[in-house]
Amino acid sequence: MSEFISTLANLFTTAFVVTSMFSFGLRLTLSEIIEPLRDVRLLLTTLAANFVIVPLTALLLANLLGLEEDLRVGLILISVVAGAPLVPKLAQIAKANIPFAVASTALLVVATVIYLPLVLPLLLPGVRLNTMNIIRPLGIQIILPLVLGLIVDYISRDEADVLLPVLGQIANVSLTLMLVLMLGGNVGNVIGLIGTGSILAAILLFAVAMIAGYLLGGADAGTRRTLSMATGQRNLAAAFVVAAGTFPGRPAILVFLAAAGLIAMIMMMPIAGWLGKRAANEGTLASAGTEVMDAKIRRT
Repeated sequence: MSEFISTLANLFTTAFVVTSMFSFGLRLTLSEIIEPLRDVRLLLTTLAANFVIVPLTALLLANLLGLEEDLRVGLILISVVAGAPLVPKLAQIAKANIPFAVASTALLVVATVIYLPLVLPLLLPGVRLNTMNIIRPLGIQIILPLVLGLIVDYISRDEADVLLPVLGQIANVSLTLMLVLMLGGNVGNVIGLIGTGSILAAILLFAVAMIAGYLLGGADAGTRRTLSMATGQRNLAAAFVVAAGTFPGRPAILVFLAAAGLIAMIMMMPIAGWLGKRAANEGTLASAGTEVMDAKIRRT
């Protein structure tokens, strides 16, 4: 990806993340976000799926496919970062449990910040991380907008109603441009990785992650779809931050991450759409707050 296209993609990604999380803060109350996390079993399975099953799968795939060192690092790195800001949008497309999607995103971001410095050096001996370089961008782009949205909605519901359509338009346009730039800028990276085994490794990793999340999501169909999205979609922003700061001079890692991001989008968007159509056909919309969210989404 050229530097100009990469800069634009990063700009639109940031715009999408910030406006999306701000919008979810305006739509939800703090109690709606916290409520899904009161389920201890669901909380533990969410953490286990993202921080045990996915990293172990990455290690297994790297060994089985004999990935070269930089590609191995990239695969393991993407397996240990969770809490992707795209998850609530994917959950919305999949007609899933949106309050749980927002809650799990915030939870997994915080857990990633704690988990990475402890576990990544064990998976990749010799690695040293600057924790603040991870906390700062994730906190500013995800946690802060969500909190600000909650505050604005609490202070003035009328103001929230005015802001929601504007933020929704910005988020949708930013997402479209981000996808176009990611697709256009990373096709060459994907082609360049053909024959290395890394493309197959990424596809298998995301597939296992989605299946694991779905199977561990419990009895509620909407929650299963949400956890599938939350486990399958990895936090590329965090992966890029760690790769750039920890592995300078190793561009192959960044190339793999960009290619993996494209592969994830190609897989996740259609699957989310298919799940949403299936849910609509079966009349199994998420039971944990989806009806309330549908009403709030229509405000946009």
